[in-house]
This record gives sequence, C-alpha cells and structure tokens, in this order.
Amino acid sequence: MEHPELYICRHGETEWNAADRMQGWLNSPLTPKGEMQAARQGEILRGRDLVGFDWLSSPSGRAFQTAAIAGGALVTEIRTDVRLREIGVGDWSGLYRKDLPLPEGADPYIQQYEMAPGGEGFDGLRQRVLAFLAELERPTVIFTHGITSRMMRSLLVGDAALTVGTAQGGQGVVWHVKNGTQTLLQ
Repeated sequence: MEHPELYICRHGETEWNAADRMQGWLNSPLTPKGEMQAARQGEILRGRDLVGFDWLSSPSGRAFQTAAIAGGALVTEIRTDVRLREIGVGDWSGLYRKDLPLPEGADPYIQQYEMAPGGEGFDGLRQRVLAFLAELERPTVIFTHGITSRMMRSLLVGDAALTVGTAQGGQGVVWHVKNGTQTLLQ
C-alpha cells in the first residue's frame, strides 16, 4: 500500500517524561525543555515545502500543544485524530517506571508497554495505526507520541525504522517519510 508524504513529530518533553512516569492516555504539561523542542520542530518544518499538507495531532494536550508551538504561522488549522494517541498502558497509567517490573530482553522498557495490565498492547496499537494510515490521502504533518511514532514508521518503512538510536520518536526532531524511506531531520 502506498502512502502520502509524511512528517512525523513526537511531542516535546513533559513533566512526566522528566519524572519517568508512564503516561499512556493520560496527560502532563510540556516542560520548558519540551516547549523548546517543539519550537525546534517548527524551525525544521519551516525549512520544508509544506504547501498542501494537512496537519493532524493526537488529541492529547502534550501533542496538540507541541503542534501549536511548532506550527506557529505555518498552519491555520490543526485537526485531531484519536488514533494518533499514545499506546494505552491501562493500570500502569501515571506510575513511575522504577516501580514497575522490568522484563529481561533487548529492550525491556518497550516490553513494559506490552505487559501493562489492562493496556492496549502492540497488536491493538498496530490495528489502530493501520486504520489511520489506510485513510490518509494527502501529505500530512503528524504530531503524536513516541511508541505510536515508532509503530507508524515501522509499518511504513519496515524494521529499518527501528534500527536508529531515536527509534521511539525523538523529541525535538522530525521524521520525514516518503516512498518507504525515513529521514531524520534535526
């Protein structure tokens, strides 16, 4: 399946990111550093030709706030889509990672999302993101979350999307995805 050109952005750092708490579908405000990261994404996007691009954001406050800061004068409308929200972490929402079991393996922090009691899990997230991508018809700038960005890019690019150091999305950067290739813009 072919997809339109995309710019994928993760929200800026939040208070809960800084405290290493699981957010999932809950929200916490951007930190001053997160606001600067959003502004940096705006600088990156201003250097691109975005004529005709739609702007979509997760409805989570942290993502929408990032989109508004980054968009600035570039955009007159930012629409939200609930399918862009972060993976649900169920009973672990709001908990500190240090208080959660840490499984063995190559990426134990990622596995916490799969094992969260009452959480959405990767299969649920995958189906949600696939449905979102199937409906995209126009080039789009997307503001989402770390795990959702990772899932989206892996569906668009394949496993190569996950072999970079900022696979979880990277705050303050922009992923350009076109013709099955991703490019990290910093």
